[in-house]
Order: sequence, then structure tokens, then C-alpha cells
Amino acid sequence: MKKRTLGFLTLSAFGFVAVSQTSEPVIMTINGKSVYKSEFENVYKKNSGKEVSKEQKSVKEYVDLFSTFKMKVFEAEENGLDTNSAFKTELAGYRKQLAAPYLTDKNVNEALIQEAYDRMKTEVKASHILIRIEEDALPKDTIEAYTRLMIIRDAILGKNPSAAKIAEYETILKKSSSALTKTSTKQDTVNYNLKLNAVKNISSALTTGSEKFAIAAKKTSEDPSAVDNGGDLGYFTSLQMVYPFENAAYKTNKGEISLPVRTRFGYHIIQVSDNRPNQGEILSAHIMIKFPKNMEEKEKANLKTKVDEIYAKLKAGEKFEDLARQFSDDKPSSEKGGHLQWFGSSRMPIEFEKAAFALKNNGDYTEPFTTAYGWHIVKRLDKKGIASFDEMKGELKQKIGKDSRTQAGRASLIEKVKTENKFSENQAAKKDFLKVIDTTVFQGKWEAKKAEKLGNKELFKLGDKKITQNDFAKYIETHQTAREKIDNNMFLQTTYKEFVDETVINYEDSKLESKYPDFRNLLKEYRDGILLFDLTDQKVWSKAVKDTAGLKVFYEKNKNNYLWDERAEVTTYKCANEKIAKEVRALLKKNKTEKEITEIVNKTSQLNVTPENITYLKGENKDVDANWKQGVVASDIKDAKDDKITILVINKLLAKSPKTIAEAKGMITADYQNYLEKEWLAYLKNKYTVKVNEDVLNTVK
Repeated sequence: MKKRTLGFLTLSAFGFVAVSQTSEPVIMTINGKSVYKSEFENVYKKNSGKEVSKEQKSVKEYVDLFSTFKMKVFEAEENGLDTNSAFKTELAGYRKQLAAPYLTDKNVNEALIQEAYDRMKTEVKASHILIRIEEDALPKDTIEAYTRLMIIRDAILGKNPSAAKIAEYETILKKSSSALTKTSTKQDTVNYNLKLNAVKNISSALTTGSEKFAIAAKKTSEDPSAVDNGGDLGYFTSLQMVYPFENAAYKTNKGEISLPVRTRFGYHIIQVSDNRPNQGEILSAHIMIKFPKNMEEKEKANLKTKVDEIYAKLKAGEKFEDLARQFSDDKPSSEKGGHLQWFGSSRMPIEFEKAAFALKNNGDYTEPFTTAYGWHIVKRLDKKGIASFDEMKGELKQKIGKDSRTQAGRASLIEKVKTENKFSENQAAKKDFLKVIDTTVFQGKWEAKKAEKLGNKELFKLGDKKITQNDFAKYIETHQTAREKIDNNMFLQTTYKEFVDETVINYEDSKLESKYPDFRNLLKEYRDGILLFDLTDQKVWSKAVKDTAGLKVFYEKNKNNYLWDERAEVTTYKCANEKIAKEVRALLKKNKTEKEITEIVNKTSQLNVTPENITYLKGENKDVDANWKQGVVASDIKDAKDDKITILVINKLLAKSPKTIAEAKGMITADYQNYLEKEWLAYLKNKYTVKVNEDVLNTVK
């Protein structure tokens, strides 16, 4: 049985092109089916490489290869292999994978890769204040969060909110809050008061000086870590934060505070405190003494003594790796001598990062220091800067493909496709849906038939495709999920945009074969490759494995092709010393059996003699070859490494003889597969008639 890739690689060497133009020159017919010049010419060009000219003989060789391949594909189609569900599923999966790069704006994606690399050269040190809102929050909640954050920002900058500004915010807060309604809970009221008081008291809470942002973060940020770190995120670089946050951080000057920026977590304001060149990555090892929970002062002192003792051993010349294995509490790394993986900024606790990167040379190690996790001693093993753009491009492309910024390429393509295909829409027909959308859509129970009374008007037009209200209704029905209720108009706008975007992408997807010959050709290659693999597997590979009767007949006809060379059946007696060897030889002279010899000699120790039966091919063991006759070999074999002595007994010499099927099954099966393939090719060439148009063939360049 071959791997799928082998079938595909065989076909990839040919690279067939799907041809729709029947006016093209026909280079050959196979059982009356036309094969076009472009198909064959593509084969020729792929295989002729950079050479300018080719002899006619070489072209004719391709004729035979190509026609044989086409016969196999036609045979697979005739057998209905292209209608199998497994075939269709595999081809659809490959097409989806192949289509992905065509369904985004390549220029935008290339720019994003370059941007990520350029930003990676610099690390930004920043702090933030977060006001949380859901991604699908209502406009009134979005306005409240934005306004609150702007008041906090102004206060940090010394622009204390006026009474009018606070009153304006309170009005906004009342609109977004459920604290003043009949259905409000006690917690709603608490949340309302917390938000209002945060704004009212912000100015008095802040002191002058550089700590304003940190104090504001501790008192107002909805990032739980801000209570401890004042919103400080340390240094980071591209692809370590969500894209909108990264954008704002890199576009904010040192010492400044950004305007509110929206991410999937909510609204942030960002203060940039420093920029520095990327410090690269470091490879290190560490010894860690963990802090237990609820540690008492005495235990803390004992741990300090322990780490100091380890450090003293290190200074006295003991190996770092040995000490890590013996004493480190970080078991995954201690087993490897304390070795950690490469890391850069923001990957380790800040104290650990600072200590590691402060080491100047490979082999240097730190004095003991603490993090929140315990005591550490760190040794520098290696350090490197960021790689070149060419070296990192593949990795960056993969990361960006999983990052939110990849949506920029998709959005750009959607706009291009709309423009190219004269996208137009009927806003009134869309607005009609407000008449039929009800609370069931938030329960996941809305039915498309509710939109039938709207009249199935055209919603939008894209190229030759017209999308109606019924199409959108079916989309809503099949994409709805049980969810928290939001404003009906907001639901409509969001869902409609998703529907339009998906329709545009699907429209472009449907045109890929006609727009991009490379795409069409690759898909054709894979399609024919699957068929070729499946048919060959059916006729040759699996058949050779499953057809035991046929394999046996083939073996009987060809068994002299699978011969054992001359062999010797040998017993070796490995003796503990010369005394034991002498005893074994004496017993052999008395014609004692292997079992009897072992029982007698090993009475005092089971280690006295160890027998082993081995069959050697001639040429496989020089000592056996030198004594190629039946009987006890005259001279003993002494092991140079120890005192053990080996006695050889050649029990039987075997002449050349056929191997059994079991003994040579791999070789026999492979040969049977070759036999079946030759028989199958003969069948195909007898079944299919190839007629080559020599005039067209002579024009192939």
C-alpha cells in the first residue's frame, strides 16, 4: 500500500491543465476523447526545465508517459471513482485549502507581514486602563464606556472634569444602566454607583507627578491585574498583543497617552513610557527553590539559607546542571539540568527577565534573586537577536494568519470584489426585516417563513448574482444561536453585514477556476492525482496485499528468485572464564545436549555459561566462515573487553534454498505489485487507442 502523497507526486511531475476552449489544437485522441495541446505542452515545460531546446525523441517520450497517465484517469472515471463521497470530500478539502490565499488581499497581507517585522525591531513599554464591554455591546453601552474612559484620561492629563461634564456622563450612564428600572437588582445599583463615583472622584484621587496613570489604573481599570501592577504591561513587541492594541501602542509617542482604542476586551487608554531596540531572545537554565503557600518567616529564612548553600556550591566549582538536577523544584527543567526554552520580552516574570538579560556572557550566572514564585539562580547559555526578514517571513505569515489583523486582507478583498462586480443594494428591502425579526431570533428559534410576507424583494446585486430577502431569511435561520437579547436594529445590521461579506467571498470563490489558471491547474492535478492513486491502489497495491491466492501462485512460479544463500546453524556458548570453557568442551565431547550442558555448568552460578542459537549467512560471521564445516570449532574466541570465552558449535550447514512466503513476504509482495502493474498497463494499452496529431506535436516548444 502506497502513501497518498506518492500518487500525487507522480502526477505533479506532469502538471495537467484543465482546458475549456474546444478551439484549441488537439494533440491526441484517446478512444476518441480529445486531449489538447496546452495540456501536453504544460507537461513538457514543467519537465524540460530551463533548457532552450529538446530533441524530438524527448518529446515523444512524454507522449507515452502522458497518454498512459490519461488512460488511467479515463479508466478511473469509467469506474465511477470520481463519484465516490470520499473522493468528493477529499477534493473539497483540498480546494478549500488551495483557495484560502486567493480569498484575501495579498498586497495587504504582505504589508502586514512587513509591518509586523519592522515593529519587531522595537519593544514598547506601556501601561493601560481597561473599561470592559462586550464585542456586540449596544451603542448606549459603548458610548458610556468611551465617555467614562475619556473623563479618566482627561483627569490624568490634568483636565479635571467640570460639573457639566459629569452631569452629561450621568445622563449617558442612566441610558445604559438597568439600575433605575423596575427589574434592576441590587448589584445593578452598586455597579451604577461605582461607575458614577469613579468619574466624580477621579480628580481628587490623583496626585501630581508621574504616578497619576498608575493610581488611576488601580482605582478605575477593569483589568484585575491593575490593582497590583498599576496597569504596567512591561515591554512587548509585535504579535504579543491584540492588533488594535498593538497599533495604538506603536503609534503613541513616548510619554503620551492614547485616545481610547477598542479591542475585543473593551476600551483601553495606553500610556507609552519607553521604547528600546528588541533585546532578542535568551537561552538559559535555572535553579528554582519554590515558595510554598502561606509561607511563614522561619520557612522563608530556611529557603534563603538553602539557596545560598546551592550558590556557594556553584561558586566552589560544582556544575550548574548537576545542582539543578539535585535541588531545583522546577521538575520539568531540573530533569534537563535546569534548561529552559528560548524566551524574549514579556515571556517571564519581569524580575527573571531582567536578571537573565543582564548577564553579559554565555556561562555567566546570577546571584540568587526572587520572583513571586520563589528563589532563582539563572545561567546564560546563549543569546540571539531577531532573525532576518527572509528567515522569519514564513513564521510571521503563519502567526498573522491566526491573528485578528488577517481580517484586514479579507475586508480589502471584499471591497475590491464589490467594486469589480458593481455591488448595489436595496436599503429599504433590508429595513423591511425589522418588521419580522422578533425575540425568537435570540432564542435560536426564528423561522425563515416569517419573511415570506415581505415579498422576496431583491436585497443586493453582485455581478450576475441577485440576492433576495428569502436568501437572507434562510441565512438568519441557519446561523442563529441562543444569545443575549440586543437591539433588533443592531442585530439586523450586524447579521446583514456578515451575510453580505460571506456572499461576496463565496461569489469570488466560485470564480477562482475561471480567473486563475494556476489555481485551476493545481486543482486539476490534485483531482486527477486522487483518481490515479485510488485506481492504482485498487488494481495494484491493495490487491497485492489482499490477493493471497494470487500471491501464492506468483510465488510458486518465481520462488527461485527468493533464495537463501548458504547458511550455518550455530550454537554459541559464552563462558565466564577459561575453567568454565574447559568444562563445556569436555561435555561437548561427551555429546551432551545444550540443555544438559547448561544445567550441569550453571549449578554453581547461572552466569557461568549462556548459550545462544543463531543462523548465520555465509559472509556474516568471520569465525563461522573460517570453520565452514559441521562440529565444534577448534579454537575459542576470547573477548578483549573481559575474560569471557565463546565456544562455537556449527550444528548444520544449509545449502541455497528458496525462502518461504513468510520469510520474503515484503520482496514477494513488491514484485507481485510490479507484475500486476505491468499486466494492468498491458490491459489499458489494449483497451485504449491513442492517435497522435504529429503536426500539432511538432509545434510543441
